[in-house]
Amino acid sequence: MKHPIAALLGLALSVVTLTAADVEPGFTALFDGKTLEGWKKANENQSAFSVEDGAIKAKGERCHLFYVGDEKPFKNFELRVDVKTLPKSNGGIYFHTKYQETGWPKGGFECQVNVTHGDWKKTGSLYDVANLGHTPAKDNQWWTQTIIVEGNKVTVKIDDVVVLQYTERPGAQAGGDFERKLGSGTFALQAHDPGSTVYFKNIRVKRLAD
Repeated sequence: MKHPIAALLGLALSVVTLTAADVEPGFTALFDGKTLEGWKKANENQSAFSVEDGAIKAKGERCHLFYVGDEKPFKNFELRVDVKTLPKSNGGIYFHTKYQETGWPKGGFECQVNVTHGDWKKTGSLYDVANLGHTPAKDNQWWTQTIIVEGNKVTVKIDDVVVLQYTERPGAQAGGDFERKLGSGTFALQAHDPGSTVYFKNIRVKRLAD
């Protein structure tokens, strides 16, 4: 029989683990770990997103999951997402975007999630804007992907390592089908293809001064 004090300590440790994201000062959780409440799937392949073991699982034909739980657009912010990929998987975290029923999101930027997928643009890249050929992230291991937007600057961290800093030039114009211009909007997660499996959990954000 477990000693009562040990049992109590074990319970306390479980509570700390479950609420780790909530205790970061100034951050708000965007995912409750149980449901997709506050998120909206694109009308392509809704089976591509599910909740598994406290994480959002992205696996299936192309689809995107948009955060709709707060109507106020996000402009300057610090977003932290715990991410894990299985080998040869591709995914993404979008920001300054907006809901889109089909296709690759045209609004905002995609922060790439890719450790060993065939695409050479690896985790931490701002896809097709500032690309990284290497990443400290590893398959089958959780890492924290942090995106910080302040004015015309974007900083991306993998765990505590800054992997990318991007400054948008004054007067930069949105180009082509994909805007890729700083402004404001919401967040989205990507299911890239049936061969990719990506997990997202502890999704939290802190708004920064405009």
